[in-house]
Amino acid sequence: MEEKEALTYEQATERLAKIVAALEKGGLPLADTVKLFEEGSALAAFCEKTLGEAELKIARLAEQTEQA
Repeated sequence: MEEKEALTYEQATERLAKIVAALEKGGLPLADTVKLFEEGSALAAFCEKTLGEAELKIARLAEQTEQA
């Protein structure tokens, strides 16, 4: 997904939920299924990276607070 970097974490998770629902519903042509799966995989990676960065930032802030 080319524009995933412009999305917020919340927008990405919302889109990912819609993709999962569409894939679970089924009935899509194979090409569309593969395209959605690829988009979903990219969104999941983006969300994981964003969440990891947020967790690291919170841990650093907490550490700074403890040292103060």
